[in-house]
Amino acid sequence: MARTLYVGNLPWATKAEDLADAFSAHGEVLSSRVITDRETGRSRGFGFVEVRDEDADIMIAAMNGTEFNGRIITVNEAKPREER
Repeated sequence: MARTLYVGNLPWATKAEDLADAFSAHGEVLSSRVITDRETGRSRGFGFVEVRDEDADIMIAAMNGTEFNGRIITVNEAKPREER
């Protein structure tokens, strides 16, 4: 089983690999992605990390409110996407 974590306030230059590297110190990362603007391709400053269910709470506690490449990041469990 997997859970998805929301990661906010990311530096603009953050890549998916950077997120995976940072979170893998606290458990197994299944996937990671940084959300980009469709038109410009520029980062929107947030992303998602998919992790094993048993590692999620540990990662949230370890990473929320910490400094990541010069910015204090927000980490919590992602909410389901709302229907349009």
